[in-house]
Amino acid sequence: MPSLATFLRAVRRDLTAGERAGYRQGPEAARAHDVFAKRPRTWRNHVWEADHVQAPLRVDADGTLVHPYVTWFIDCATKAVTGVAVTPGCPTRASVLAALRSAIVRTTPYGPFGGLPAHVRFDRGRDFLSRTVSTALTALDSNITVLPPYSPHLKGSIENLNHCATVMLFAALPGYTPKKPRKRPDRRPTGPPMTFQAFTEELLAWVTWWNTEHRPTGLHGATPLQAWQADPTPLNDVPAADVWSFTLEDDGRPRVLTSHGLRFRNRDYIANWMTGQAGREVTVRFMPHHTHEIEVCTPHGRRLGTAHLADQATDEQLTALRHARTRRARRLRADAKAAEQLRHERFAPATTPTDALRLNTVTAAEAIRELARHHENDLAHLALPDLIPPAPPPADWATPDTLKARTRPTTPRPTPTPEEEDTP
Repeated sequence: MPSLATFLRAVRRDLTAGERAGYRQGPEAARAHDVFAKRPRTWRNHVWEADHVQAPLRVDADGTLVHPYVTWFIDCATKAVTGVAVTPGCPTRASVLAALRSAIVRTTPYGPFGGLPAHVRFDRGRDFLSRTVSTALTALDSNITVLPPYSPHLKGSIENLNHCATVMLFAALPGYTPKKPRKRPDRRPTGPPMTFQAFTEELLAWVTWWNTEHRPTGLHGATPLQAWQADPTPLNDVPAADVWSFTLEDDGRPRVLTSHGLRFRNRDYIANWMTGQAGREVTVRFMPHHTHEIEVCTPHGRRLGTAHLADQATDEQLTALRHARTRRARRLRADAKAAEQLRHERFAPATTPTDALRLNTVTAAEAIRELARHHENDLAHLALPDLIPPAPPPADWATPDTLKARTRPTTPRPTPTPEEEDTP
């Protein structure tokens, strides 16, 4: 049996630094010691990369503390952040579409970066692989490259942007909590959390600094804006209205305007431009998860205008609804936990040959009270199946006598007279 010092010398001699890091901290730490080839630099709008990054802090979004997510696109040639969208909470395909619109449009306040990309790379996230995002990129004539799982080195530009945003921006904001645990526990933030609006302003200001003042290593001392302006590659611009229509989801069925507006998903939508157009056939395009407004188009795809929800609930009603849903979810979780405890029955350990003794016993009063509550919620005992007996079967059917007694008697239909038969 060798000594510990001999074993450690053998580990340092026979294992590489990447293998030792992988055994100590996992495959991500081992990947930091790998050697990857660098892609050759191309031209602007040749390749974009997209990704989500979760900010390691919590912000106040309408009274709820949430972790914001940032969805952005970066141009791999100039390192310019072309588009960004911030979502309070988990992102959806709507976040990807919003960031894609801001990346393509070059008018104020999104310019001067933008245009149509030739290629777009992203990972296998469900939001990026959605049918709506794929349809939008295909309509914009962009090639999609879906990277294999667990391969962040294949989209190094966006991964480097995520890392830089964490160490340069998120770490300096109030309420920052590192993802990796430290030896000493972090102190709880004493001040109030940032609002979602303040966080968005800080992020957009940092993106502006990144594009106009930051000098990445791969640009040889130039800023992304200088590299973008020095590139003579022509840009393919798309009107903002067309980009909006391409990045919306199509309802897929024709609808008709009525005097009450437009009916969509059991909701009524109205707009001023609908006046005098009742009876017109239209189609609906909408942003996923944003049904407070929709875009109304002709069957041929021409945009008519925006329609808003007719009877939108007030803030007080929405607050009361959220509280009611929270109470219901809390009650359901408590009931599920109680049922789980009853399902996993526990027995007392025995050291002598005795009968099994159940634990978590319930008193007779508790059992009666629980059964009474469930009996009140069960509507099956209110059903009266024999209130209206069924009609008797035809005479040529073989019916048991027990069933004949449960049928209601029928009054024979009077035979019509000859005069009634001749009457039309």
